[in-house]
Amino acid sequence: MTASTAAARRQRRKEAGVPSPWSMFLQGFFKHPVMVGSIVPSSGKLIRKMLKPVDWANTRLFVEYGPGVGTFCREVLDRLPADGKYIAIDTNPDFIRYLRHEIADPRFFAVHGSAADVEQIVRDHGFEKADYVLSGLPFSTLPAGVGDAIGQATANVLRPGGAFLVYQFSPKCRDFIAPYLGRVDHDMEWWNVPPAQLYWGWKD
Repeated sequence: MTASTAAARRQRRKEAGVPSPWSMFLQGFFKHPVMVGSIVPSSGKLIRKMLKPVDWANTRLFVEYGPGVGTFCREVLDRLPADGKYIAIDTNPDFIRYLRHEIADPRFFAVHGSAADVEQIVRDHGFEKADYVLSGLPFSTLPAGVGDAIGQATANVLRPGGAFLVYQFSPKCRDFIAPYLGRVDHDMEWWNVPPAQLYWGWKD
């Protein structure tokens, strides 16, 4: 992004009364700490490692839970085929408003809703299955039963061969992936604040 493009974006944001990404992220964390996994956005190294296993050429629908201020959004859109769609689901209306203002891409849809309702949301956008689902939701702090509901709904909505991509700061999140998906790969990203657990749950 050039300096002039960044300046123009800041001006549009100011005119629309939309806060900066850092302001939005901090506001979201302090207003809804249970739903925001970290006070610091994910690092570039984490993003690249998390997305590396994705077969982009055969991706028609990519879904994200808890996109926040869109840390992953442009990275995904840069890789997504021209005929692909990207649905970002968040329970925080402030984040959804921000994303709708910031990302002007016809492939991108920011949805105010719950990840537990992903099957209906995907159908509402003309699909039966998703190729990949990405999540940074803090499973270990979600209300009782919500993590399991999300794990089951995600397994239901993924196509065979698809994957649930999860980055967390607690290994407990594996408990909400492994019961629903046949194979779970794991790695760490130390160049992140804090270091993150990375999981890929495959629907074989």
